[in-house]
Amino acid sequence: MRVLLMLLCLLSVTAQATVYKWIDKDGNIHFSDQPHANAQQVKLPDNTGNQVTMTPVNAISNEEPTTSAEQKALYQVSIVSPHHEATIRDNAGDFTVTGNVQPELASGHYLQLFIDGVATSDAQASPVFQLKNIDRGEHKLQLKVEQQNGKVLASSSEITIFLHQAGLIKPAIPAPSAKRVNG
Repeated sequence: MRVLLMLLCLLSVTAQATVYKWIDKDGNIHFSDQPHANAQQVKLPDNTGNQVTMTPVNAISNEEPTTSAEQKALYQVSIVSPHHEATIRDNAGDFTVTGNVQPELASGHYLQLFIDGVATSDAQASPVFQLKNIDRGEHKLQLKVEQQNGKVLASSSEITIFLHQAGLIKPAIPAPSAKRVNG
């Protein structure tokens, strides 16, 4: 069995080493491992094998490559005002949210304020957001640093605020009574 295996290995090595070349009637050059009429055997140099060297990979990552600006921008983001669990009293539903970002925003990076998971307006460079006509009740606020393409680079902790509005239904004003005039 060993002899047969060695014989097959030797035959495969010699078969791979023979290449034939011929030119057809139209002048096209052909190469084959099978002999053909008017074919010439081609001598191949010993070093014709392809050698591929791969550099070792330290870690496989599914993350997109980061730019130098992203690598440098490790932001700390927080909401300074209003405070967590603050009650805001404004009948119109208007109030201001002020954030803090350290270090300063790099070019192409912006702040976005989210109320209950929904962006309040377009992203901006300023950490001050003027909100108008917000419904009364409990709201969750979060501030995020984003790139122009919307990729989030940093997020603040989510805070809860309570917006209080005085009753919107005013008490009915009594109708003027009809005075009777004596006649």
